Amino acid sequence: MYHLTRLSHQNSPTVTTLLTRHLSSATATASKLHDRYTFNPPPSLSPEPQNPNDSPTKPIKKKPKPKYRPPSSLDRTGRKPVRSTLPFDFRYSYTESSKVVRPIGLREPKYSPFGPGRVDRPWTGVCAPAVDPKVESLEGDEDPKMEEMRKQKREWIQGDPLTVAERKALVLQCGRTKTKRQINLGRDGFTHNMLNDIHNHWKFAEVVRIKCMGVPTVDMKNVCTQLEDKTFGKVISKHGGTLILYRGRNYNPKKRPVIPLMLWKPFEPVYPRLIKSTIDGLSVEETKEMRKRGLAVPALTKLAKNGYYAYLVPMVRDAFLSCELVRIDCQGLERKDYKKIGCKLRDLVPCIPVTFEKEQVVVWRGKDYKPSTDDGSFTEDRQSFDDINSDFSPSEDPKHAESD
Repeated sequence: MYHLTRLSHQNSPTVTTLLTRHLSSATATASKLHDRYTFNPPPSLSPEPQNPNDSPTKPIKKKPKPKYRPPSSLDRTGRKPVRSTLPFDFRYSYTESSKVVRPIGLREPKYSPFGPGRVDRPWTGVCAPAVDPKVESLEGDEDPKMEEMRKQKREWIQGDPLTVAERKALVLQCGRTKTKRQINLGRDGFTHNMLNDIHNHWKFAEVVRIKCMGVPTVDMKNVCTQLEDKTFGKVISKHGGTLILYRGRNYNPKKRPVIPLMLWKPFEPVYPRLIKSTIDGLSVEETKEMRKRGLAVPALTKLAKNGYYAYLVPMVRDAFLSCELVRIDCQGLERKDYKKIGCKLRDLVPCIPVTFEKEQVVVWRGKDYKPSTDDGSFTEDRQSFDDINSDFSPSEDPKHAESD
């Protein structure tokens, strides 16, 4: 054995031959021992299994996991339709859809974006009304008591108003250096599925930061109104396009409302044309001449993609004091985006859209233009609550400071 060990340390070609001979002699010795003394050698010395009928053990293979199959809108698996007690109509976008302007047609059949049979509300092609429509129309009439129900529920969830110190602490808690949690509100505005995202954020914190960009920022007052109306929260800070939404003192995350999710984006219905062939009160030649002059007017401003446009309405109103035509450069924006901007300017300024050619928005103030006193651009709330709180002295009553 000593010689075998010594040879094994050397890289000699005879090592393999000597080991083979040693194993064969060991096998022969084991057979002689079994014949004479009925001795069974240990398994380590026998090159073959003790029982020739037994097959060598094979490694156990685990069963492969079933492949992931995404949930299908057609597979309900016997579930009952979801019932939600939220007292408002379900729409894809609450800020970019208007109840005043009624569509003239639909681009597809009335397939519910929630999936067939998943929600107990019918889809009218525009919304899923909380009250079943009894007349054959695109939208059902809203219950007159529904707005009062929303107001009472929101007041109960909010509880006592926040003091200035509490509000400032919540705003600092939601700063960029403190947390990265944020909900981005883009060109589609405040969508239905964002309701679920906001309540998911409210599980872990009392406030949520919402970053508004693009088309909805033209009318920030509508964005804040819809957020407070649909979530029952309260906007406690407004700084540029950044909003801080507070959930309320009596909010219970375990009793959050049931919010069915939309599985796909529905097609937008067909609305009346925004720009007509001839402007009201003008002839065909005058309309063509006005469009040519509008494209030649120096641009009032150039809009950046996904920018903040709350300054646009007061700029257009000021420009109308000296010029009847205003051109806004929208190069780089999608066509549907600057069409929505023109529609918002028509309602907020108000004005008359002239053309959208060459990625430009040209608007006309009209013959009998009167400047509007209502500032729909939300300029009175441009400064944040931090700036307001810095002017508040400790001797004042916080409740009176909040009402101001």
